[in-house]
Amino acid sequence: MSHIFGAIVWDVDPELINLFGKLSIRWYGLMFAGGLILGFQVAKRFFIADGYTLKEIDKLAMYIFIATIVGARLGHCLFYEPGYYLSRPLEMLLPIGFENGSMVFKGYQGLASHGGILGVFLSIALFCWQSKKSFFGVLDKVAVGGSLTGVFIRLGNLMNSEIIGKATGSDAGVIFKRVDDIPRHPGQFYESMSYLIIFFILFYLYKKKKDKFGKGFLFGLFFALLFTARFIIEFFKINQVGFEDGLTFNMGQLLSIPFIIGGIIVMVWKRKPELNS
Repeated sequence: MSHIFGAIVWDVDPELINLFGKLSIRWYGLMFAGGLILGFQVAKRFFIADGYTLKEIDKLAMYIFIATIVGARLGHCLFYEPGYYLSRPLEMLLPIGFENGSMVFKGYQGLASHGGILGVFLSIALFCWQSKKSFFGVLDKVAVGGSLTGVFIRLGNLMNSEIIGKATGSDAGVIFKRVDDIPRHPGQFYESMSYLIIFFILFYLYKKKKDKFGKGFLFGLFFALLFTARFIIEFFKINQVGFEDGLTFNMGQLLSIPFIIGGIIVMVWKRKPELNS
């Protein structure tokens, strides 16, 4: 990374190491996995304090990890490229592709955060149904850790030089050398820092103020803050797929609106402890 004419030149190799010329270890994968682990470690402290057993916590962790990846993958395939993937269903869930009639390893090229969050939501519902735990109580804890996970996932996107921003129209900005020589908004960094602020807000409220709200309030706040930030930052990012160019709001913004509304509804519903059943 270097500076040129007031801009930051970003030319980081997405691949951290390649073993034997076949196994690629990339920054994004490490950031994704590390973010999941760190986020859940934060939530784990809250679960233990509330009397959850390690067996219950490990079960929930497994559900969430699987649901995050599967949901994010299906979200990208169905929200952004349904025409392609519905005709190639194997490529939705398997890290493969077909070129010239031959199967090749491609990795998971495309993950959507909205799909990942929906997957986590459903996995938590399944866990609570099986374990007879408070649904909104679990959501509050996971929301705090989830906001931290989002920080690392977006930093992973930065390391990949993907989900880049629009041109700044000046010499200031970030030049993603692996894309072009235009100073751009670092949309990934904007999102990462927004999620970090949200994490600190939620962590503070959970540690110091959670008894002042009903169970589920912090989860609603998480949705409202995270997807409002996402909606705003999308104005500074280029569209991910071609069909978005003809839309007033891109797909990321359209998908964020119901999450924002849902978060506000939950906050109003769960704003006082006595409203909990």
